[in-house]
Amino acid sequence: MSEFGGARAASPWPLLVLCAGLLALAGCASQNGPQLLASTLTVPPVELLDVPFYPQTAYHCGPAALATVLGWSGVSADPEQLGTELYIPAKHGVLQAELLARARRSRRLAYIIPPQLAELLRELESGHPVLVLQNLGLSWYPIWHYAVVVGVQPINGNLVLRSGDERRHVVTIETFERTWARGERWGIVVLPPGELPATATAVRLFQSLADLETQHDPTTTLPSWRAAVKRFPKDGRLALGLANALYESDRLASAAAVLKAALERQTDWSAVLYNNLAQIEADRGNWAVAETAATQAVRLGGPFLSTFRATLRTIQCRRAGKPTDCEPAL
Repeated sequence: MSEFGGARAASPWPLLVLCAGLLALAGCASQNGPQLLASTLTVPPVELLDVPFYPQTAYHCGPAALATVLGWSGVSADPEQLGTELYIPAKHGVLQAELLARARRSRRLAYIIPPQLAELLRELESGHPVLVLQNLGLSWYPIWHYAVVVGVQPINGNLVLRSGDERRHVVTIETFERTWARGERWGIVVLPPGELPATATAVRLFQSLADLETQHDPTTTLPSWRAAVKRFPKDGRLALGLANALYESDRLASAAAVLKAALERQTDWSAVLYNNLAQIEADRGNWAVAETAATQAVRLGGPFLSTFRATLRTIQCRRAGKPTDCEPAL
């Protein structure tokens, strides 16, 4: 795959796709100040009774917690098998990055929620269990622990967790907040295809879907790309992601339709949208439409202007029946 993402091998050019690694994300940053607990007073009581429970054996709280959210999402998971895959003896546990990667290998969207209690509660209200990292010890003597938040009791000021050997571990919000803060308020939701986090932003959702797409063919991510574009119709990055997934699935007409619809909505990233539309229409043999779109991309310019010019040059050469005279597209 090129710097901007890949296209089918048969194509003379790569579709220009924003590189997920270039997106600056702050969602994992620690916010060590006290959280406002008043938000719990305005949420309804929630308890997700259909979330499975796996008792956690020594040092295997991570695999058990991951099996819990995978099972809820519709993936059959064995905590013991996950432990064999993920457990690191030297660390007596499992790294957060490994939990994310393993969830994605199961064809699930793994999304890091914003590090605020109110955002965790939003996910619960939407029916999503939240896998969290806690420090049950002290800052200078940490005892790391993974659990899954499945309920909130606002009247009593409690949360309900799948934790340790307890199916319903009830803890005060204040106590949970302290232990969660010592774990830098890290939490994730693991969702089936087409379902999106309640707390998603367009930029971070693009990042998460791009991460998932690196491990699977585009058909895995198509339902989630569609849902993302529906929720954020004016975000050009997500339209590009959906169009690229359709293109990689040989659904060129659908990919072109997505880009045209995005341009009609006056989304951002219009120049890149026109460039990719030009490439797709050229692959479909619609040379006049392709050249018009490529010309528009060049007119709009921007940081990828050299790529846009290469696209236009290639289309003009191929349209004139002189492909051997064309310089390679960037």
